[in-house]
Amino acid sequence: MNTIPTDLKQTNTSWKNTYTFKIIGAFLFIVCVGAYVWNMDAPIQHSMLLMTATVFGAYMALNIGANDVANNVGPAVGSQAITLTGAIIIAAIFEAMGAIVAGGDVVSTIKKGIIDPSLIQDANTFMWLMMAALLAAALWLNIATAFNAPVSTTHSIVGGVLGAGIAAGGTSIANWPVFGKIAASWVISPVMGGIIAAVFLYIIKRTITYQEDMVNATRKVVPVLIAFMVWAFSTYLMLKGIKKIWKVDFFTAASMGFLIATAGYFFTRRLISKTVHTLLNDKKSVDSLFTVPLICSAALLSFAHGANDVANAIGPLAAINDAVFSGDIGKKVAIPMWIMMVGALGISVGLALFGAKLIKTVGSEITELDKIRAFCISMAAAITVIIASQLGLPVSSTHTAVGAIFGVGFLREYLKFRNQQRIAEIRKHHELTNPEETEEILQKFNAGSLLQKKALLQDLKQEKLAPQLTKKEIKSLKKSYKTELVKRSHLYKIATAWIITVPLSALLSSFIYFAIRGYMLP
Repeated sequence: MNTIPTDLKQTNTSWKNTYTFKIIGAFLFIVCVGAYVWNMDAPIQHSMLLMTATVFGAYMALNIGANDVANNVGPAVGSQAITLTGAIIIAAIFEAMGAIVAGGDVVSTIKKGIIDPSLIQDANTFMWLMMAALLAAALWLNIATAFNAPVSTTHSIVGGVLGAGIAAGGTSIANWPVFGKIAASWVISPVMGGIIAAVFLYIIKRTITYQEDMVNATRKVVPVLIAFMVWAFSTYLMLKGIKKIWKVDFFTAASMGFLIATAGYFFTRRLISKTVHTLLNDKKSVDSLFTVPLICSAALLSFAHGANDVANAIGPLAAINDAVFSGDIGKKVAIPMWIMMVGALGISVGLALFGAKLIKTVGSEITELDKIRAFCISMAAAITVIIASQLGLPVSSTHTAVGAIFGVGFLREYLKFRNQQRIAEIRKHHELTNPEETEEILQKFNAGSLLQKKALLQDLKQEKLAPQLTKKEIKSLKKSYKTELVKRSHLYKIATAWIITVPLSALLSSFIYFAIRGYMLP
């Protein structure tokens, strides 16, 4: 008879106890929020509805923290620039700060203008619609988190509003051109993020890690990279992070960002000039210089995320609250401080309790990240949003960050494959002509700079006996490096989750709307 080892039993028990503690913590947060609202001075006929809507909003905020924040800190954790605990603390603080300080005084009741609220004349119908959208989006985020799939919270709430809106007012209520733009972002966001991240990684490889004298290259190039990062994040923060408290145009933001970046360049150049003599001439030493920039980027991305995405949790709740007290439907409504706190604290609590799972997935399970690669991903996340906002293209921060991770992974895969293909060609040639010199030549190739490798390959091509790999050999190499560097299972799972986010959220919200409507009608 088979028995379960004692240590495995203890591990399972410990995991169950931890998970139970997390569920209890989330439940207590929701109960406290509901109890606070129940004691508010709300119209008696709507007090239960407002409390229920607030519970849905708190549940949504918890799931935003559990799922969406991973994209901001995951690369920094995966590259070991910061510990998981440290990342959760930093992200929780800056998410809450972004929501409270820069979340704004008013919020749009209909996210992205996906439906026309003027076609809903009844305030009760509008409140039921918003409740259905909130609960559907939260449920989908919870499901996606359980399956380790980072998805867009904006797309989730858009799908929720769309589905409940159609259920309440028919297909004519939907703004289909706007929905078309949002659907386009499913492709635009990850592709743009992946390309930008891959370009930055390739530039760093060509200018630093492929150079024979990496230390000297680092002294020249790293201050420029850090300055560009300072410009990107300064501009990004002014355009997106604090736009609700101080609105500036792109030229002003970019100009101010350039001035900050110039100061950053001279400061970084002086700092690196003092420390460069302590570096070894290897990639690991260069990699260590990106630790502080990564920690800063994680904090700033979290701040901007809190300022922007808190609306996904509190926007519908603020709309319901306004309809309860005013009896009217407004396109923009004021955000009471208690609602802002529900969103801010909910995101932070959700991150602290359940965020570790997605942070690990984003940071280390898709592809292996070091600090240089994580730096490129953070840069891509900020630059993509800046470019897209100026072109009027809708982008998802989640899709952008995850797309950047895949872009880095695919570039590594391509470069590794090309390198292995060249090594295989060298080995095949020299084993035919002079087998005893094969390993010596391969060592020379691996240790050489980019120019030396090119020269060696050029000499090989000029020789008449230089062989070409067969299609079968090339296919075998490709297969081995696909498996090693980028996990295709994550690619397929995440892509599927992205595609079904809006339609599934819409379907869920339509069912929930009819259920609420059937319950609330006399």
